[in-house]
Amino acid sequence: MVLIGDAQRAGDSVVLTRRDSADPGPGGADGGDRDAPMGLSKFHAPEIVFGDNSLPEAAHAALRLGARRPFVVTDPVLIEAGWPNELLAQLREAGLAPQVWTDVTPNPKDHEIEAGHERYREAGCDVVLGIGGGSVIDAAKGVALLAANGGSILDYEGIDRIEHPIPPLIMMPSTSGTGADVSQFCIVTDTERHTKITIMGRALVPDVSVIDPRLLVTMPEWLNAATGLDALTHGIEAFVSLAHGPLTDHHALQAVSLVNGNLARTMQRPEDRTARMFMAQAALEAGLAFTNAILGATHAMSHQVGGMLDLPHGVINGVLLPHVIRFNGAAFPERFVPLAQAMGLDVAGMPADEVVELLAEQVRRLGDEVGVPRGLGAIGVTDEDIPSLAELTLSDACLTTNPRLTSVTEIETMFKAAM
Repeated sequence: MVLIGDAQRAGDSVVLTRRDSADPGPGGADGGDRDAPMGLSKFHAPEIVFGDNSLPEAAHAALRLGARRPFVVTDPVLIEAGWPNELLAQLREAGLAPQVWTDVTPNPKDHEIEAGHERYREAGCDVVLGIGGGSVIDAAKGVALLAANGGSILDYEGIDRIEHPIPPLIMMPSTSGTGADVSQFCIVTDTERHTKITIMGRALVPDVSVIDPRLLVTMPEWLNAATGLDALTHGIEAFVSLAHGPLTDHHALQAVSLVNGNLARTMQRPEDRTARMFMAQAALEAGLAFTNAILGATHAMSHQVGGMLDLPHGVINGVLLPHVIRFNGAAFPERFVPLAQAMGLDVAGMPADEVVELLAEQVRRLGDEVGVPRGLGAIGVTDEDIPSLAELTLSDACLTTNPRLTSVTEIETMFKAAM
């Protein structure tokens, strides 16, 4: 949720501008000033269909949105799991002629998305459907963006650079963490610079998100852990973001609580449908929080590591998050108290700076419990990589709403601490 008082209007879009870092937003750093006037706000969200056996609603939505030749984006792993075949049968039963594109790899590459756009154009498609994890959904968004605007996907890096309306988007997440199915973000790997770019704009908010928790049971264990920690990071970063507000705070805290209470359960008992349902809800709530409040330094740093090494985004977040909590918490410790409470910590009467450290330790404990490496060195980052990673981080759009201003030296220090 972008507060209009802290933004500039650009036509019908909102462009973020930084507040002074000593002014973290409505209600102060701890959100406690209930008498402070609330500025105007915008909250972006798609139509959401949530619940077991909701997948058939995607075909109904496609028909309602005018589809004749829907373009279905997925990947070979999900094809093997069987969910796209179920969707395709439902689309055909509705009288549609779906076209399938599966040439998507994790952390979708610029050239892959451009090849997908060519396939879309040659097949004469209309509505775009993405069924899969965050990589599939980002690729689907990229195809739709190019279908209406042309050029290279890298041309759209940054905020609100999409000029023409894109085809309707229907998303069906098969993981519980990325929030891409409700967000205004599209993350793409720039294969020449070996980094990830962030494309952001309300045009990328899907028209419909169909969240069927059944799809989560076929996730491999490592992906379940990675996407769950991604949802946790979304919730924490959205809550302390400079663009936070009451609506995003509600979703952020709910997401943090749900991840803390259910992620480990889904690892220990993969068939626990209740825990899966709650993790699907956690991913949704975290997505609604961060697409409106945006994110912070953890994601800005993680994008660079993921682009360089083509590693799972959520795993990198899980390694970096405790260190960023300590960095931001040193400036605004009170803001982290509600997050610690959402993580189930008893912090009543405790000094806020001590709460920050407990929260960072609890996040690390959860990472240990679900098998995330303790340092970046274990996943291939070297000390020699740090200067370039820090420089690239400074230009990432997610850093705009981090609650504490950061220098390249401070980012390098956080990377070193996370090694």
